[in-house]
Amino acid sequence: MLAVLYDVHGNLPALEAVLSDADRAGGDRFVLGGDYALFGPWPAETVDRLGQLDATWIRGNGERWTASPWEAPDDELVQGAISASRRELGDAVVEQLAALPEGHVSDQARYCHGSPPSDVRSFFPEPADDEEELLRGVHDERLVFGHTHLQFCRRSAERGIELVNPGSVGMPFDGDPRAGYALIAEDGEVELRRVGYDHAASASAVRERFLDFGETVARRIERASFAV
Repeated sequence: MLAVLYDVHGNLPALEAVLSDADRAGGDRFVLGGDYALFGPWPAETVDRLGQLDATWIRGNGERWTASPWEAPDDELVQGAISASRRELGDAVVEQLAALPEGHVSDQARYCHGSPPSDVRSFFPEPADDEEELLRGVHDERLVFGHTHLQFCRRSAERGIELVNPGSVGMPFDGDPRAGYALIAEDGEVELRRVGYDHAASASAVRERFLDFGETVARRIERASFAV
C-alpha cells in the first residue's frame, strides 16, 4: 500500500498522526510531494522523521525557495519563514532538499508538486481556464500533485486524466483542520483520508517559536484556511 504525503510544512504532530493512520491501514511505502519544512513549527524534526521512511521524495516550491530566497516572493512573512527554515535545517539539508527531483513517474501515474510545468501553479476542485495548458504533454493516466492544500480527486475536462490532490498533512486550506493524505492500493484505487490531531497545539507552537511569521501561520492552521 502506497501512502502519498504532500505539504507537511514542519507540522510534526500532524505528520505523526498520518503515519500512525497509514500504518494501521497497511501503508508501507511513501511518495513525499514537497514542502516539508517551510512555515512550520518543527522544520528540522519533520525532515528527520520523513527521512526514516521508505520513501520517494520530490521537491516543492518550499525547498526551492529555502535554497534560493531571491526566487520567492519579496514578502516579509515568506522571507522571514525562509530565514527561519534555513537556520533550523542547516546548509547541508537545505541543499539536499533543493536537489530533489521535480517529479516522479510510477505505475502510470505522474507525481509533481504543483503541476508538470510549475511548482507554484496547480489545479483546483473545479476546472480553471489554464488546466489544459498545465496538462500539455502529460500522457499519464493519473496526475498527483499538491501545493493548493485542497484535497480532491476528479477527471480533467478534456482528456479524462485523473487529477489527485492528497491534501495537506500540515496545513489544510479547505476548512477542515484534520491532516490530509492519500492511500493508493495495489489495484490503483485512491482513498483520500483525514486524520485528527491536536492542531491547536501546533498553532500555539509556531506562534511561540517564530514571532515574525508565526501568528499568521498559526491562524491558518487553526482555521484551515489561507485567508486569515
